[in-house]
Amino acid sequence: MAMAAVHPRILGYLGRALSLELSAVQQYMTQASLVELWGENDAGARFRQETVEELHHAERIVQRMLTLGVAPAASQLRPVQHAADLPGLLSLNQGLENDLIQLYSDAVRFSVLIGDAENADFFRALWRDEQHHGQELSAWLQSLQSLSSERFERAYF
Repeated sequence: MAMAAVHPRILGYLGRALSLELSAVQQYMTQASLVELWGENDAGARFRQETVEELHHAERIVQRMLTLGVAPAASQLRPVQHAADLPGLLSLNQGLENDLIQLYSDAVRFSVLIGDAENADFFRALWRDEQHHGQELSAWLQSLQSLSSERFERAYF
């Protein structure tokens, strides 16, 4: 696809996606180190895996931009968000994943609207990956909340 054929809004979606994916890389990488300081090595390993997955997404976006003849540029990374415990971190991460899901959903919808099937397919694949990440985060958070409730009940009832 030649550069002239790419709608400027598609390029905007790609730039925002790169910024969000790199923000996720930074957040998960930082959180991996943080939870390891708390002694949560299994959680650290999971966050490191998420870091790698988000980095792969960023790489796919860079490759897509280069294919379209555009120099990749992440305009702004979000600051890393902190919480006092693992469930708090996971809740923050759900917000970031939801932002990615929404961005990719909007990008798919716009690509379909303008008849750009190639970019619609590209964004749809990322949308599916992020939906899966979001589901995994929700399940992890739910399992921690269930475990916490069980501990509370055993301690007080």
